[in-house]
Amino acid sequence: MKIIQSFLLAGYFLFGLTACKNNSEIEVGQATTMEIPKRIFQAGTVMKGERIKATFKVINTGAYPLVFGEIKPSCSCTVVDKPEKPIPPGKSTIIRAEINTDELHTKNIHKAVTLMTNTEPNINVLEIKGRIK
Repeated sequence: MKIIQSFLLAGYFLFGLTACKNNSEIEVGQATTMEIPKRIFQAGTVMKGERIKATFKVINTGAYPLVFGEIKPSCSCTVVDKPEKPIPPGKSTIIRAEINTDELHTKNIHKAVTLMTNTEPNINVLEIKGRIK
């Protein structure tokens, strides 16, 4: 009985390996280049409690897919949406960051979002600035 279970398990494993094969292979691991036309998002003056929704366009200007590793906001009041898939050469993506101003205790807003990518340099910083009325 255990032999049959072992063969079935091996069969499922082999089927899974061949069924999930993707013919459009992406070469990842190579350094690429990117362009961020606007690294600073000016939110202007907002009311306390208002949510700031910042967007940053990122363009892969290199010859290899652009891969995002960790994306870190400077504080817990900022939530960032990270691209999960590699960005092909010549294509672009949008990084979205949202700041909950209800959690801020100062009038001036200056928050950072740090991107870790497969570029040189591999760390890039985006900024969100504004003022609470």
